[in-house]
Amino acid sequence: MTVTLHVCITCRAGQTLGEGEVTPGKRLHGAILEAGVPDGVKLIPVECLSACSQGCSVALSAPGRWSYVYGRLSDANAQDVVAGAAAYAAAPDGLVPWRSRPEIFRKQSLARIPPIVALPEAAE
Repeated sequence: MTVTLHVCITCRAGQTLGEGEVTPGKRLHGAILEAGVPDGVKLIPVECLSACSQGCSVALSAPGRWSYVYGRLSDANAQDVVAGAAAYAAAPDGLVPWRSRPEIFRKQSLARIPPIVALPEAAE
C-alpha cells in the first residue's frame, strides 16, 4: 500500500519573497527529492495545507492508517522528513512508536487524524 507524503509548496514560512524567489515550501520539496523518497512513499506537492502560521508543512497519509500533519519545517529537515516517512510506511496502522520517530516528528506534529472508516449504508 502506498503512503502519500504531501508537501505544501506555496508555503512562505512567514517570509516576504521577491519576484521570482522560490518559496521555502518548494525548497523543502526539492530537498526531499534530493534526499531520496523512500520505497512505498509517493511525494505529492500541494498548494496549501492550511498551516500557514506554522512554517513549512507536510502531511503523511495512507488508506486505513492514521494521518499526520507536521509543521515548522524547512529544507534543512529533509533527511528527517524522509526518515519519518519511511518509518510511517513501515507501520501497518500509521502509528510509529514515539521513540522511533525523528525528533521533528515528535515535537512538530500539528495534527493527528484518525483513519476514515466506511459507515454502513442506511437501511432503505
